Amino acid sequence: MQESYKHIETKLIHSGEPEPLIEGAVAMPVFQSATFEYRGESSYHDLRYIRLNNTPNHIALHKKLSALENAEAALVTASGMAAISSTLLSILSSGDHLLAQDCLYGGTHDFISRDLPAFGISFDFIDGDDSSSWERKLRPNTKAIYVETMTNPLLQVADLKGVVEFSKSHGLISIIDNTFTSPVNFRPPEIGFDLSLHSCTKYLNGHSDIVAGAVIGRADLVEKVTHKLNHLGGSLDPHACFLLHRGIKTLAVRMNYQSQSALKIARFLENHPAVEKVNYPGLESHPWHKRARQLFDGFSAMLSFEIKGDVEAAERFIERTHLPIVAPSLGGIETLITRPATTSHSGLNPEERRSLGISDTLIRLSVGLESTEEIIQDLKQALKT
Repeated sequence: MQESYKHIETKLIHSGEPEPLIEGAVAMPVFQSATFEYRGESSYHDLRYIRLNNTPNHIALHKKLSALENAEAALVTASGMAAISSTLLSILSSGDHLLAQDCLYGGTHDFISRDLPAFGISFDFIDGDDSSSWERKLRPNTKAIYVETMTNPLLQVADLKGVVEFSKSHGLISIIDNTFTSPVNFRPPEIGFDLSLHSCTKYLNGHSDIVAGAVIGRADLVEKVTHKLNHLGGSLDPHACFLLHRGIKTLAVRMNYQSQSALKIARFLENHPAVEKVNYPGLESHPWHKRARQLFDGFSAMLSFEIKGDVEAAERFIERTHLPIVAPSLGGIETLITRPATTSHSGLNPEERRSLGISDTLIRLSVGLESTEEIIQDLKQALKT
């Protein structure tokens, strides 16, 4: 039956569910057992054990996630960074070279620039919008290229089709962080990406109550990452699997509403005299709007902006808001507001942030499920000064 599901709204609910239902339970039960009875498995990686990510809760998620992006396989991990680090350490070895987009989530940027060299892995950052420059940084030992669907926090949209073509023509493994768009708006394997990564902490779970990650894509590569993760130990607890499994089912209705709300809020901010600049790919003024329209089914619910004034003005504005919660992370049902310089990109020094275009006054907004009108009214009153 599962092969007949064509639309993502149906896949979110039914793909990967056990058949028949376990004891008739409509909701997936929690298998809170660290180990399972030995049944003649011949491989270490096939033993049933929580750390090996193969309990019934893990397996159901793997099937559902692979179906959502029309991929061959999937794997859940203990965090988004566990997905990123395990993937890069599986694909790259000492002596290898990585091409990575220059404007990345701060944790990813730090791992690439500060941790990979300790493993003997070199890297070069590339401009995701300038495909003509990638060839100049290519080396004989280059093994992979890494980009984000929409960059954090400037919402840039790289030449993603160009990345796939470049990877295939040079025998590279293409890796993309698809957290910001989610499978509702974009499915990287459909255009040829080898691996699609997610921080499931964000939109996939959507309720700000767990930390999790996912690796989706080619079966041979997902298996390779799984074996590496089995040794590194970044497995997801079965109860967290249950919460992620439950949260995923409402992804489409959440993402569609949040995306529509974010576009209205971005347009309000763009027209406000106290706002200097708004970064949101749904705006016609956004430099990558046309590309985003061609690639995505929606523009997601993340935006960033700068108000006129200095850091103190930005801090006063944030303090004057009542509805958004001042907190890191994103993708939950609550609207969150933060300055990336103090949270997601605080690991970068001021010079590194400036080189990436991330100013200390930049404000990032993760739009939640509250009334769009009430969010706008709150931002409006906070902007009065």
